[in-house]
Amino acid sequence: MSAVGELRWHHETPPSSARRSGVSGFSVEVTIVSPASLTPTPVPPASSPATGRVWASDLARHAGEPVTISGWLHHRRSLKAVCFLILRDASGLAQVVIDDPETRAVVESLPHESVVTIAGEAVASAQAPGGVEIHHPTVTVVSAAIDDPPVELYRPDVNVQLPTMLDAAAVSLRHPRRAAIQRLSAAAVEGFRSALRAERFVEIATPKIIETTPEGGANVFELDYFGKPAYLAQSPQLYKQIMVGALERVFETAPAFRAEPHATSRHLSQFVSLDAEMAFIEDHLTVMAMTTVAVSGMIAAARALKLERAYPDLAIPDVPDVIPDIHFADALDLISEATGEDVRAEPDLAPAHERWLGEWSRRKFGSDWLYVTGYPMAKRPFYTHPDPARPRWSNSFDLLFRGLEIVTGGQRLHRYEDYLAALAARGIDSAGFDGYLLAFRHGMPPHGGFALGLDRFVAQVAGIANVRETTLFPRDMQRLTP
Repeated sequence: MSAVGELRWHHETPPSSARRSGVSGFSVEVTIVSPASLTPTPVPPASSPATGRVWASDLARHAGEPVTISGWLHHRRSLKAVCFLILRDASGLAQVVIDDPETRAVVESLPHESVVTIAGEAVASAQAPGGVEIHHPTVTVVSAAIDDPPVELYRPDVNVQLPTMLDAAAVSLRHPRRAAIQRLSAAAVEGFRSALRAERFVEIATPKIIETTPEGGANVFELDYFGKPAYLAQSPQLYKQIMVGALERVFETAPAFRAEPHATSRHLSQFVSLDAEMAFIEDHLTVMAMTTVAVSGMIAAARALKLERAYPDLAIPDVPDVIPDIHFADALDLISEATGEDVRAEPDLAPAHERWLGEWSRRKFGSDWLYVTGYPMAKRPFYTHPDPARPRWSNSFDLLFRGLEIVTGGQRLHRYEDYLAALAARGIDSAGFDGYLLAFRHGMPPHGGFALGLDRFVAQVAGIANVRETTLFPRDMQRLTP
């Protein structure tokens, strides 16, 4: 039987660290239509005044009522006397019972992922998803798929290799687990926004095509900007500092770009950075307290999603009111003593060191979170404020989450003269920073901020080993498509 034509049948049968924070509390009739007329037949009004359709997750509210649902043919289960059609929409799954032979034959001929609209009666059933299924269905085929997708979306897991999953992103992103990750990502961003707005932060949007690179180094993407060299921004650092002079507390959620030649499970060439900057701090401890507020908001938003259906083993951790911390030098001492490998002269933490510290924090404090403070000044950008008592070390920090660095932050310099000295000490011409330094010529308060990698945060919450799985269309050294 062809999937085009005008055939019809009738069937009747989903705070914060308290230290120096200055932070306030926050706590069937089957209609098969031709491709030229892919418009579903009119449906009776249901729960949604805008579309007349009921979401799959809302079916239980309509038990005993006529309903109309729309979505994708997720799966079929054919028994001797009946066929169960599982429809998927953005809210979840709905089960449809089809026992008319002609209707069943047509529905069973449709490839998975065909788009259908179904009108019928919502009937309570303990065996159905959500406790309700649809009987006496009228099915309209809105768009028949050409063939079955390259990923079996009805399986509990995405059962293909990572390259295949990423190549077929247009389809694999429909898998309930991958879709759940994107909802988790969106919720985390909203939690970040809500937490900081409650602390009087203002959202800003800064340029991503820039003339000067705030982080320095060669890890930038250069482009031709109308005959002049320009770069994709590694971060909004200079702009968010400037905006502290106008708004005092600012944040941004935006892409950042790093031309780092890494092929690891932790690095991407383009990623989403959640940035914040605040004025009138005492030191980096104030910024750490606000960072705790932000991640607490993100975790609360993630927990509110209730993603256990897609991720049965999901364990979203609590954020302690005061996240434990350790100085960088003390961390190297601990690692050296515990492993027998002398790393005291190392200028930074290797991934293995971060993992070790994550396990140590869990054992000692019962915390998945650990601040590492006081990184060497030599490893921090020119705008970093040194520790006044130990100038070799900085008033900066990283936040490790389950043994992975997800946040970098700290106190910034705020005096014009200090910036001139810091740039000169690194051999950087201050003329390239005139627009930035103008803010400091005209008075800037003590300030600091942080940047959080959204992709890493989501991966750690969900227990995903590779950040490419948390990103819609990842960009790395090898991947420019899709």
